[in-house]
Amino acid sequence: MDSLTQIVLGAAVGEAVLGKKIGNRAMLWGAVAGTIPDLDVISNLWLTELEGLAAHRGITHSIFFAIVFGVFMGWFIHTMYQSKWHKWFAIIVRGTFLSAVGVGMVYLGTQGELVGQISLTALAIITFAGAYLFIRRRYFDRPIQPVEASLSEWILFFFLCFITHTILDCFTVYGTQLLAPFSDYRVAWHNISVADPSYTLPFLLCLIAASFFAKENKWRSRLNWLGIIISSLYMCLTFVNQNRVKKVFHDNLANEGITVHRSLVTPTIINNILWYCVAETDSNLVFGRYSFFDPTKEMKLKFVNKNDELIEGFEENKAIKTLKWFSDNYYTLGINKDNKLMFSDMRYGPFDFSNLDDPNNYVFKFELEEIDGRLEMMNEQGGPPPDSEEGFVGDLWKRIWGDTSIDY
Repeated sequence: MDSLTQIVLGAAVGEAVLGKKIGNRAMLWGAVAGTIPDLDVISNLWLTELEGLAAHRGITHSIFFAIVFGVFMGWFIHTMYQSKWHKWFAIIVRGTFLSAVGVGMVYLGTQGELVGQISLTALAIITFAGAYLFIRRRYFDRPIQPVEASLSEWILFFFLCFITHTILDCFTVYGTQLLAPFSDYRVAWHNISVADPSYTLPFLLCLIAASFFAKENKWRSRLNWLGIIISSLYMCLTFVNQNRVKKVFHDNLANEGITVHRSLVTPTIINNILWYCVAETDSNLVFGRYSFFDPTKEMKLKFVNKNDELIEGFEENKAIKTLKWFSDNYYTLGINKDNKLMFSDMRYGPFDFSNLDDPNNYVFKFELEEIDGRLEMMNEQGGPPPDSEEGFVGDLWKRIWGDTSIDY
């Protein structure tokens, strides 16, 4: 899921585990823990783009990591709070973070127009002043409240924050290596979009409301659990929706006399109303879209070949094997206008259903080039073609509300 959702989930889980004992610190550390698994993207600094693609949602998103790093983080934070240096550690961490925000604003200000520079510089000054006043009041003007959580509670805290992050990612289509490092199998239930406001917003609002109550107040826990329950019920609803669409898709395949070996049904971005469906036959891939607002249950089915002849002789090439594994073998190959070989991930499908021959028309794609007798992945491309973003959003919105003409 997107970063905001993972932060909210981590904060809510943290509050549920230790909120009654440590108050807003539980939300803060939960938010931090909810972010940690996604820091695997830092490996892109030294890995190739292909290796980084394979590494994301790898070991840091596994049960193994949740256990091992959960124990380490639990021990580290417990030891920190028991140390006489706790106060200075907290000052350094919070001061560094707030200073980084201020410096970032100053940097952004230097990149824009004069009005923007003045505005961001002013905000940076306010941030620095606020950081100073906050740290002085928090750590020097009043005594620091002790943290009354045991080592075992901290370990459980971080384990649950890590494992819920991992499980939430499994609900999306991207794929999560839940069993790493023992298996590279990518778990994907693809019942919810990587970003879905209907899941995140109620969760976020309940969490914010809970943060205003003292840790002893029963409404703090009730509001936090209300957010968890609402989000969980919505997640259950997405499975119901998925099964409804699966039936529609397979009924349409049967009506057309199409036999498939396997299929995948997943929602389109930021909603759970419009669904994308793809299946594999003996010779090609068949796909279509269905919205709960469609006037009928008939789907316009489209076909695309994998075009494996374009990689003949490169079947054992590392880049090809990795991309096939990453896409769960739902892919199509094509040559773009620059005469570059493109590998398109068909789990996400095309933007324009009437222009399937353009490799740049697909949501998630990779450019390949032959170098010294090997195919190398040159870059990863996501999103609509340049200058077509507004058109894509408009078409998506119309299609969500049942305009089936867009798929013809």
